[in-house]
Amino acid sequence: MLDYSHLSNDYYINVNLNTEMALPAQRETVLGFFERVQKTYPTMSNFYTRESGDFVLEEDKERGHYRWISIEPRRVCTGYVNPPSVEAALAQHRLVMELIPYMLSVSPLDCEAIDYMMGFDYSYRGNHDALVAEALGTSPAFEGLLSIPGVQPINIEPSITIALDESCRLQARLLVETRTTAASVRRGEFPEEQISVYFTIRQYGSLPPGVTYEETLSQLREHSDRLLETHVIDHVLRPLAQAISTK
Repeated sequence: MLDYSHLSNDYYINVNLNTEMALPAQRETVLGFFERVQKTYPTMSNFYTRESGDFVLEEDKERGHYRWISIEPRRVCTGYVNPPSVEAALAQHRLVMELIPYMLSVSPLDCEAIDYMMGFDYSYRGNHDALVAEALGTSPAFEGLLSIPGVQPINIEPSITIALDESCRLQARLLVETRTTAASVRRGEFPEEQISVYFTIRQYGSLPPGVTYEETLSQLREHSDRLLETHVIDHVLRPLAQAISTK
């Protein structure tokens, strides 16, 4: 099994289920769902409502590793930041996928899209965009712009989405997100911020008859592990870590 914990400063595994219909927001339904989750994970004791109306249950963030779950008007999200293992995160996500059809009335027909996302954060004090260009390179078509004397990059965020099947309903997306601002480049002052890499496997549409959310989650995870190992870890994650380590 792959160990992702050594590849970045922080990593996290999230699952998002987007629904076609609005999710229930009644007190009894929402609290009953979170109380059932809390029976399995008693340390998830911080419950609150965002200004947007989203409901959130999470662990204490101060420890540096924590679980969280949110219910939005048309989305259920479950995440684990810095889990001790991938299986620990998947156990949480499987529980949520198991409960939502019965406790939130989300049938497999109601699925607009389901995401399995691996996120990796790298702390870096400097020009994020220049670092990304150095670590990952740029298209030959853009190299001329970067070679102009005195220029500095202020927005280089590589992103690619590919279809994994003929119907284009199963997709993989790789995104590198930087947080350097033009003001920081202008002043030459760079606070320590995070460069984030997101790798998402998304399946669109209702689930096939007889297929559960838990089974779909397992399939998305398999695609993610395979593609990360063959195309992302050595070509994106390790080059970023190595470039940061030399600064």
